[in-house]
Amino acid sequence: MNRDLKELELETGYIFHDKELFKQALTHSSYVNEHRLSKADCNERLEFLGDAVLELVCSDYLYRTYGDKPEGEMTKLRASIVCEPTLALCAEELKLGEYLLLGKGEEATGGRGRASVVSDAMEALIGAVYLDGGFASAKEFIHGFVLNDIEHKQLFYDSKTILQEMVQAESGGELSYELLREEGPDHDKLFEVRALVGDREVGRGTGRTKKAAEAMAAYRAILERKKD
Repeated sequence: MNRDLKELELETGYIFHDKELFKQALTHSSYVNEHRLSKADCNERLEFLGDAVLELVCSDYLYRTYGDKPEGEMTKLRASIVCEPTLALCAEELKLGEYLLLGKGEEATGGRGRASVVSDAMEALIGAVYLDGGFASAKEFIHGFVLNDIEHKQLFYDSKTILQEMVQAESGGELSYELLREEGPDHDKLFEVRALVGDREVGRGTGRTKKAAEAMAAYRAILERKKD
């Protein structure tokens, strides 16, 4: 069951003037198809717009913040921020999946927690804030919920490399990844993977691709190591 959107407004600190636009940002295509609504009623067009706004705001922030970084490094850093798994992490902080309007099939197959679904909704929400409140409001939203922890997101993006270096430094065994589960149609698969050091599981993650699932497993393994 999706939660009251007023709660999400309180969480983000942005109050929509156009409530229908807000609702559209959280309406998945599966819901539109199931309720025989117009294709234009889903959040895909807002996602397209939000993606462009996000990239511009992110580029502007990196350019102004890291005056010593060359173009190549800024490109890599931007990619780490706007990629699907990282945006899914941002969406998770807002519990965005709990507010989505999904079709019954998408709901039944775990759509509320699927990285592809919630990351798309995050971009759609950015697009909606931009249309409703202008560029300044969208920029404030992005700074607050996407650019709020660059170091953390960079760690996630480079998680497999960082974990490999950690394991090598510890000489604790060989790092490997094991596929535990693969489900869904070819165009929308979900993979679950665990990271192993020798025979010991050190982290587990899911993703739309094996690579994304491995990155999440590595990231969780790194966070556990940082606790020790």
